[in-house]
Formats: sequence, C-alpha cells, structure tokens
Amino acid sequence: MTQQHTPTHPHTHPHTHPHVHAPLPAPSREGSVVLEIGGTLGALIIHTGPDDDGLEIEVSPVTDATTRTHAAVRPRHLADRTAYCAVISPLAEDDYTIWRTPHSPEATVAVRGGQVTEHHWPA
Repeated sequence: MTQQHTPTHPHTHPHTHPHVHAPLPAPSREGSVVLEIGGTLGALIIHTGPDDDGLEIEVSPVTDATTRTHAAVRPRHLADRTAYCAVISPLAEDDYTIWRTPHSPEATVAVRGGQVTEHHWPA
C-alpha cells in the first residue's frame, strides 16, 4: 500500500490544548502515497473504519509519552475497495504507544527501519 503524504508533526508536550490544523488532505488513490522508509526509518499504518474518517490518532515513543506525533484517518481508494487508515511516516525505529485518547493508550507496536507496521483500531 502506498499513501499520499499525510501531514504529521511532532509535539514535545502533552496534546491537551486545542490548536488549528490545515484542512484534511483529499482522499488518496491507489499509487498516490509515498512512504519514507529505509535505514532506521519505518512507517505505521493504523487501519480503522469509515466512521473514523478525520480522526487524529497520536503516537509516542514508549519511553516518552510527551513527545507525540499524529495523523488523520483518511479514505484510501484502491482498485477493489476503500480502506480507512492513518499513515505515519517516517518514524524512527522504536517501540511506540498508540493513544486511544490523550490519556488512554490503545496499544504498543514496534516500528522497525525499512518496514511498515500495521495496527487495526478497534471499532
């Protein structure tokens, strides 16, 4: 799966304040997304359902919950279906917490250099 670049940005503080983001990117089409992986950089794809379109999902290194980055769930139009997911790329090789809410972890995943890690967000 390739992906349109979804804007992500790091936070060096807890994500407890409101702030404005640029408008969501348009849904991507098959072959329109580029992942920046290789060396010590990997990517994380978090699969969701259509009800989560626009949801921003945060991740942080397991060792530092205050340093977070996030991406919005967007539809990805493929040849045979539409998938909904957030794609975070690049991520430095590490173990990451996926946050369900700003204070509740969803899961822990390992991101390895040159690889794509996938997680399925529960409904």
